[in-house]
Amino acid sequence: MTESAVTVAQSGPKPFSAYERMIAWRYLRARRKETFISVIAGFSFTGIMLGVATLIIVMAVMNGFRAELLTRILGINGHVIMQPVDRPLDDYDNVIKRIDAVPGVSFAIPVIEGQVLGQGNVGQGAGTLVRGLRAEDIQKLQLVAKNVKQGTFENFDKAGGVAIGTRMAENLGLGIGDKLTLMSLDGDVTPLGVSPRVKSYPVVAIFQIGMSEYDASIAIMPLDEAQLYFNQEGKVQSIEIFANNPDNVDALKKPIEDAAQRPLMLTDWRQRNVTFFSALQVERNVMFMILTLIVLVAALNIISGLIMLVKDKGRDIAILRTMGATRNSVMRIFLMTGAAIGVTGTIAGVALGVLVCLNVERIRQFFSWLSGTTLFNPELYFLSTLPAKMDFNETFTVILMALVLSFLATLFPAWRAAKLDPVEALRYE
Repeated sequence: MTESAVTVAQSGPKPFSAYERMIAWRYLRARRKETFISVIAGFSFTGIMLGVATLIIVMAVMNGFRAELLTRILGINGHVIMQPVDRPLDDYDNVIKRIDAVPGVSFAIPVIEGQVLGQGNVGQGAGTLVRGLRAEDIQKLQLVAKNVKQGTFENFDKAGGVAIGTRMAENLGLGIGDKLTLMSLDGDVTPLGVSPRVKSYPVVAIFQIGMSEYDASIAIMPLDEAQLYFNQEGKVQSIEIFANNPDNVDALKKPIEDAAQRPLMLTDWRQRNVTFFSALQVERNVMFMILTLIVLVAALNIISGLIMLVKDKGRDIAILRTMGATRNSVMRIFLMTGAAIGVTGTIAGVALGVLVCLNVERIRQFFSWLSGTTLFNPELYFLSTLPAKMDFNETFTVILMALVLSFLATLFPAWRAAKLDPVEALRYE
């Protein structure tokens, strides 16, 4: 003990004074006899750092995954789907004009949709979802209109062709000008029954939405041509309504029903994707609870390290007490020793987590190159890139949780050190 520390201890130091901080810092530094305790402290620091970083990274990736999926799903599908009940939608132009006037509605488009078999140049078929849209409505779907890789949507209504996704083009061996053959079982009625309808269309545009399922299965056809192909002349199957705020679709349903002026059935995007997004939410919550255990284990290491430090520093505690240091002063010294591990580990974990989140796609590409495999395969995970979106509230929750666990882990060892009187402390030696 230094002379200044003795003088301060005898005069009754203020809480968290310089001498308390100095002793706490000296206890953190390794000496030759205390190497094992220092190793435990290092493992505790590393555990908290990795636990905090892992929580931040995983939650950011799951948030980014949900946000990107939501953007792509709502970028090509309506937020509210309107389908007729009593009679076909043969007056869709007038209905759309009335719905467009509803406050909160961005725009509405008529759609014909059907599942067919598509064949290209490689001799194999693929399930294809044909969506009949007007050229003017395609320009409203920015996710499609602004992601054309080849060809163009100009004069799409008169081109007599189709637009397909990049993955479908790769799978079927198609390029601009090649023929996509579509076969539908809902064809013409003959004396021998219903014959399949087979027709070929030139590919006039190739787009990339960024969601593998859509890029591999959707073919966009001019609305007039789709009406002929699916025997729906002069009518459409549904009207898809896009809202200014997709989370506020419940408030729009009643005004839309009033504007339609006819019996109808409304389905919003949450109902159509309830299973998918519910599964994502459950997985996100479970992952948070599981990864919290990493931080908890690291906090337990702080407890074991401090208990061993208290035992090793029994003589020092006895000297401090005989010089006039109070129980609270001893407790604060060991609180600061343990808290320093938790605070620095948390700060390092946040820095590491942010760094990884900002470069998560580069890291994925590096490990894909290193392993020779495709990590985060678009065939399985829908998206072609690995997204990460940090949420301030979640990050703050992770930081707060790590700090609280670290602080709680120091309470028992610090209390145990403070309870020792000089005679009992000397017995530790």
